[in-house]
Amino acid sequence: MNKQQQKNRRIILLLFAMSVIPFLIAWYLSVNTNWLGGGTNKGELINPPLTTEFDEFVGYDQFSKENMQELKGHWVLVNIIPGKQCEQACREALHKSKQLRLMMNKDLTRIRRLVLLLQPVEPARASVWWEDDSRLLRSNPQDSLIQKIKQIRQKMPDGMLLLMDPLGNLMMQYAPGFDPYDVKKDLGKLLRISQIG
Repeated sequence: MNKQQQKNRRIILLLFAMSVIPFLIAWYLSVNTNWLGGGTNKGELINPPLTTEFDEFVGYDQFSKENMQELKGHWVLVNIIPGKQCEQACREALHKSKQLRLMMNKDLTRIRRLVLLLQPVEPARASVWWEDDSRLLRSNPQDSLIQKIKQIRQKMPDGMLLLMDPLGNLMMQYAPGFDPYDVKKDLGKLLRISQIG
């Protein structure tokens, strides 16, 4: 075999490798997603997202009953109060979500806040938790929603924050003690690319 044929054969093999290797790498990464590394999100994705129905959110007080429809078509910061007490972590999370919504500036109108009381609480006790927060929606979730939330974590800790998209999907969670600036970064990215809400 002469030198020209060897050179042609090497070129053909190189072209073949250049066209096949990227497809093999892409296939391998699609099968082994853990090799892709972490995303840029600061919160933990709920995978798959939990789909809720808007009628699963029952207004806790008169204000919430009258305004619960505001959840539809908006991004929602969902604070969880798992028990009959709202301890320090819970109160801090409520305050952080209030400040977070204000930090969103021009996107403020696209975001709503909701607190889910997973257990019945006396109104006199609960009103102390949000006494200076007149725009906070409050809900006693239906049992079906409580069961969905337990799929995320069996025992919800005080101070947990969930993010719900405009279609009612719980899609991201933040552990107690979350940094509101981290949530702001995630929410800002979602709002930039969102075609809804």
